[in-house]
Amino acid sequence: MKPITEYQDYRRYMRDFYEEQKKSGFTWREFSKDAGFASPSYLKLVCEGKSSLSRVGLPRVACAMKLTGYERTYFEKMVEFGNATNDEKKKAAFAELNRIAKEQKARVIDADTFAYYESAVNSIVRELAPLMPGALPGEMAKKIKHAFTAQQVRDSLALLTKAGFLKETDENTYRQTDKAITGSTEAIPLALRSMNREMSDLAKEAIDSVDVGERNISGVTMGLDAQTFARISEEVNNCRKRIIALANECKKIEQVYRLNLQFFPLTDRV
Repeated sequence: MKPITEYQDYRRYMRDFYEEQKKSGFTWREFSKDAGFASPSYLKLVCEGKSSLSRVGLPRVACAMKLTGYERTYFEKMVEFGNATNDEKKKAAFAELNRIAKEQKARVIDADTFAYYESAVNSIVRELAPLMPGALPGEMAKKIKHAFTAQQVRDSLALLTKAGFLKETDENTYRQTDKAITGSTEAIPLALRSMNREMSDLAKEAIDSVDVGERNISGVTMGLDAQTFARISEEVNNCRKRIIALANECKKIEQVYRLNLQFFPLTDRV
């Protein structure tokens, strides 16, 4: 079984623990009994996402899995992260997962990807830095149309090179290591929401600050049913993939752009 610091989903960790123990004849009934639950299927329901581990149940399960020291604390924070009801609580719990892992000289999977997606400046700097060989952070900041400071650019460059998203080939000269950045852990959607909020704010700024000839901002309000919504969503996704393919074909990059695809309900169902 993988070390606990390679997990962010407590349900997945519990499920893997069960699968490991099952090799010796362990059952869900035994798991629930060891944790002091009357229902023989309760922990199975938790692992399937049909129920959540409560504050009362958390220490029982931790004891049943014989978690002590930092592993128990990490498990507690995983439950806090998984059960959090808003993004601020999730971010706080994820930060604690990172802190505990670092204390154990371990690394939370995709923590760098989380940090990358958490702020809009990182994706901008990742595209801009290779276009400006030898440029200082302050010079890059001046090229960005929105209010990012030289320190923010400097911090972004440090993150991007540490995570391997940029490689410094000479002093203040960078190249991208890959065309695309992906993340698959439970934390990535949380960071993406932060970045999408920030990018939406930058789009609003662009309406007033960018000449109409340099931008394309439009929208349509429409009435739909669920089936048509699904068809349009698929069309939007296919369009995004085609646009990415076109961008990847570009050999002489001159400027960094952002395309926001926003398709969301304006009313409740009638």
